Amino acid sequence: MSDPNEVRPVISGMRWILRLASLLVLIAGYQLFILTEHTDLYFSWTIKPFLTAGFLGASYWASFLLVFQASREKAWSNARAGVFSALTFTSMTTVATMLHLDRFHFHSPETITLVANWAWMLVYWLVPPLLLYIFIKQIRLPGRDADREFPMPLWLQLSLGLQGLIMLFVGGALFLRPSETLPHWPWSLSPLTAQAVGAWLLGMAVAAIAVLKENDLMRARGAIFCYAFLGLFQLIALARYATSTAPDTGASVLQWGDATTWLYPLFWLSVLLVGIFSIQAYFKRQSPVSSGSPP
Repeated sequence: MSDPNEVRPVISGMRWILRLASLLVLIAGYQLFILTEHTDLYFSWTIKPFLTAGFLGASYWASFLLVFQASREKAWSNARAGVFSALTFTSMTTVATMLHLDRFHFHSPETITLVANWAWMLVYWLVPPLLLYIFIKQIRLPGRDADREFPMPLWLQLSLGLQGLIMLFVGGALFLRPSETLPHWPWSLSPLTAQAVGAWLLGMAVAAIAVLKENDLMRARGAIFCYAFLGLFQLIALARYATSTAPDTGASVLQWGDATTWLYPLFWLSVLLVGIFSIQAYFKRQSPVSSGSPP
């Protein structure tokens, strides 16, 4: 049994499921961020407009940094923000999947599509309960948190708090009240994609709030790299389809004449900047000069 006075470690089961999750988000990110326009063949359901697939792919790829870093941590206090985020996202995505089974490729004539579909089902039917089981074992392990090494600057706390609340509010609205929220989203979403987008926003909101509670750049190192790349990948996805049109109607996917549409890129730009400055603060705190050690 672990000594309650020792730092609580990450148990091996948690480490292995986080490694598995890292691989799965890399694969899903490739399907959605690279094969964005071919979800009818290479993904478990068809996603249009393509910007939606780009959004989801960007989120998957950015989350790799969060989950993979969590899998490498020795202290539970340094990994739990990533675990909280993963548990939130996978659980919400499982609920969305079960509510919209009619949208999935169960009857595709293409073998690769059926494989993608059933891989999705197995992942989201098995991973959330398994992760929850391991999480319960993890938090029951005796021990203390690692000491805080680099408290976060006030500007970062305020930025994360504001952005986390925005993602929590918008993600919750998309997931729980999609029909009422969709008219205010920058582009058209189906009920399924609205909840998928909402699940990602909720997962990232939980990560931001958890990092805020930890108040330590060392504990947040996976999250701040994830945050920077999340903003970057979302802006890349937006740039790819900024002037795209719907193939069935020819209408523009994004209405740039609407002032509210501009809030979308501005928000992700703010996420990118907060991530960049957070990484800079992290490395500055680690430098010998800032820590008071001789150069």
